Amino acid sequence: MSKRTWLFTSESVSEGHPDKVCDRISDAILDAYLSEASDVRVGCETMATTNHVSIAGEVRGPDSVTKRVEEIARDAVKDIGYDQEGFSWKTMEVVNRLHSQSSDIALGVDEGDKGEEGAGDQGIMFGYACRETDELMPAPIQFSHRILRLMAEDRKSGKQPGFGPDSKSQVTLKYEDGQPVGLDTVLVSTQHSENLTQEEIRELVKPYIKAAFPEGWELPDDRLLVNPTGRFVIGGPDGDAGLTGRKIIVDTYGGAALHGGGAFSGKDPTKVDRSAAYAARYLAKNVVAANLADKCQIQLAYAIGVPEPVALYVDTMGTGRVDTDKLSKTLREMVRLTPRGIRKHLDLLKPIYTRTAAYGHFGREPAKDGAFSWERTDLAAELASTFGVSRAAE
Repeated sequence: MSKRTWLFTSESVSEGHPDKVCDRISDAILDAYLSEASDVRVGCETMATTNHVSIAGEVRGPDSVTKRVEEIARDAVKDIGYDQEGFSWKTMEVVNRLHSQSSDIALGVDEGDKGEEGAGDQGIMFGYACRETDELMPAPIQFSHRILRLMAEDRKSGKQPGFGPDSKSQVTLKYEDGQPVGLDTVLVSTQHSENLTQEEIRELVKPYIKAAFPEGWELPDDRLLVNPTGRFVIGGPDGDAGLTGRKIIVDTYGGAALHGGGAFSGKDPTKVDRSAAYAARYLAKNVVAANLADKCQIQLAYAIGVPEPVALYVDTMGTGRVDTDKLSKTLREMVRLTPRGIRKHLDLLKPIYTRTAAYGHFGREPAKDGAFSWERTDLAAELASTFGVSRAAE
């Protein structure tokens, strides 16, 4: 029987993409509140366009932070690298329309007599993991992020001043029997200095393509597309308006797994759109790391004001080595999946969110300060032991 083959594509966008500028500002504001207090409530949305940023939403936290919102927004834009005529951290107008959290929402979300918080909203959240990369992420999105992250590092260090902050990547991989085996097409569109030609930009991009992929994954020159529309000097919110939460597929699995629809940035951990999506990834990654399955997708569902999830569904997509009903029960016993339980287990009430705003919330290295705690595989050994499975990949 011949091997089944197909192509699959995912995209990423850089920290200077208009939508990502907004995600960054929203998460920077969240981190500022969390730096002052752990019991804050933040639902912060940002919109950006030519030399203008508007910030709106509901918060409960120190007034000292609310008064610094404009400063926080300017610092975020400065760090991204925008100081161009149509969008500059120095001259952009900043409108702050943050206001107090609704008392009706607070009534259902705050801790009750049993010491539990209700979910900050109803909704469904998904987590996913697979064996396509060392990070247990789908390969197309992981490589798409890597290209842009490498470019951004050299741009911000001054090593490659020809790049502007705004860029996008798209990676199409060849698959055989469920595993990526090589490159088909790579697309990179990057903002650039006005004095650079199309061919010069192409040559600047090539080393980053080579560095992003495993050795031996060669890309034919005619399958590398760089700035296919031509000139890309005007970028960021000056070229296209941005909004918080418009890149949810970029933020997660690049379309390789399901998505519940809720955005992450600007939301504190009582919002299960964020914390439960992190928990679902954490559980799915540990299932795969424990060698209980080669792929795992987990769905959580919540009702606003209700602490416990109304459902947990585990799908090992035909790759499982254990009974999924038993696995689902075991996961619920290992991690309390209430908002409070998730927050405590993953230690989420820290100012760790600004760095999640670009290059993906998943597939990142857990940090010593607690960032990306949901990428830990500290449950894997216990899971493997519980089910009597060897952690060595089969």
